[in-house]
Amino acid sequence: MLQILGDRDEALNKQSITIMALPGVPIIEHGDDVADAMLKALEISNIQLLDGDLIIIAHTVVSKSEGRVAHGDEVSVSGRAREIAEHNGFDPVQVELALRESKEVIRSEGALITETKTGLVCNFSGVDRSNAPEDWYVLLPEDPDRSARGILRKLTNATGVRLGIIITDTQGRPWRKGSVNLAIGSAGINAFKRNRGKQDLYGRTLKSSTVCQVDELAASAEPLMGQADEGVPIVIIRGYEYENGSEKSRDVPRPKSEDLFR
Repeated sequence: MLQILGDRDEALNKQSITIMALPGVPIIEHGDDVADAMLKALEISNIQLLDGDLIIIAHTVVSKSEGRVAHGDEVSVSGRAREIAEHNGFDPVQVELALRESKEVIRSEGALITETKTGLVCNFSGVDRSNAPEDWYVLLPEDPDRSARGILRKLTNATGVRLGIIITDTQGRPWRKGSVNLAIGSAGINAFKRNRGKQDLYGRTLKSSTVCQVDELAASAEPLMGQADEGVPIVIIRGYEYENGSEKSRDVPRPKSEDLFR
């Protein structure tokens, strides 16, 4: 469990944000209900969800439950995919699946950067072999915001408390080395937090300050979730103040007219 102090002077302010792994989540297969698996893990772990808790879920759990997986032997590789793969030394099956999941190929030289059908710009359309059995590939959920809404509805009905759901994926960034965990789907929490009108430390009023809080929260959960064999696909964040609204994770990617790199 990670505990992040929320004030510079702990003695004066006991506010904190707690980040804890949910143990006991089984390996999810096609057709399994993620919310039901969570509720069983909560019961076994003797953890009670509280009003305002945020649930951070690795997309692999959601993708597997929704059948968003593919076996390499069942994928017919197109000529275009084979050409890209051979030119770059890529896995041709992964390239083929990435092309199928994309609505635009942005770069295919040295990397396969695509825009997915949900507007994400990422490597290989998010298609990955990590945490998948041999010769299997995991695709991103078809509509991660919709997936988050479904999980939220079931958990809220079962617990009766106010919750927020964030579905995450680890992705690279064109301007910094290394990958970070970010939000690809959310429900029950606004994607952004706006500080306009608040004052800084010196009393100046902020005129423009928009924070992508769903990405911040996703990144904060990653030290517990990990990217290898940690076996922690679900994390609970407690003590973070947030509001619900109409903004979802699909609103986070910049439209082409605002993209600074195209």
